[in-house]
Amino acid sequence: MTATPHEEEAPVRGMWRQGFEVFCENRLALVGVGIFVLLTAFSFLGPVFYRTDQVHTDLTQVFLTPGTGGHPFGTDGVGYDQFGRLMLGGQTSIVVGLAAGLLATVVGTIWGAIAGFAGGWLDAVMMRVVDAMMSIPALFLFMLMASIVTPTVPMLIVIIGAFAWLGPARLVRGEALTLRTREYVMAMRGMGGTGGRAVRRHIIPNAIGTVIVNATFQVADAILYVAYLSFLGLGVPPPAANWGGMLSDGLSDTFSGHWWLLYPPGIAIILIVLAFNFIGDGLRDVFEVRLRRR
Repeated sequence: MTATPHEEEAPVRGMWRQGFEVFCENRLALVGVGIFVLLTAFSFLGPVFYRTDQVHTDLTQVFLTPGTGGHPFGTDGVGYDQFGRLMLGGQTSIVVGLAAGLLATVVGTIWGAIAGFAGGWLDAVMMRVVDAMMSIPALFLFMLMASIVTPTVPMLIVIIGAFAWLGPARLVRGEALTLRTREYVMAMRGMGGTGGRAVRRHIIPNAIGTVIVNATFQVADAILYVAYLSFLGLGVPPPAANWGGMLSDGLSDTFSGHWWLLYPPGIAIILIVLAFNFIGDGLRDVFEVRLRRR
């Protein structure tokens, strides 16, 4: 007796509902989602309601304290409104973080799945490439590439994503080594299925939980890498802004008593990184088999 479509869809809906309930039980994960939504709305919707000129300098409005002259967070050394600049910097940091984290996750997942499933000499060669690149400090590689090319937003995404995929590759490779010996994979190969089909239909889908959880941490790391590069003066050039560049400028001006230039971008970086780490912890609970089957 065959199951009806309704009966087949019911377990799927039940699994998603159970996963949602498990995620909601993690209070910090909900806090992380709330922080991310608020910071994203602040960065992308805020300029619609709070319009400022972040292109032309105004030396008559230099270093105004918070609340002076209609500037809630004051102004910097060239007269830019810091509240509006924090919004502009958030756009760059969030976009680069999300895109670079996604790029690193996709490349690392494909690389690790192929290496782990193929095994043998191909696995050895592919993973030696990963080991060789991981032996070099990532920040050094980022600084080298950023000093060679012009650090635009697309270029920062490529630079960070091109080196951040090493961690996901090793993680997925370990999953693939376990999954390739499962009965359903062996049966598919016995019926003439290709290795590419096994990777697409079985290895990557069954490792998706690990991939998604790791992706959240990749985004958090990418946002920190943007801050690192910008703090060292290798971020997007003015008048573009990001939180790392604002933090670097604020640190140099803090010694002159302009403390309001340091704390807002620093707090924003801490909050967005904590948000993605909290979300990652919540997703880890969702994909944990013991929690989904309790």
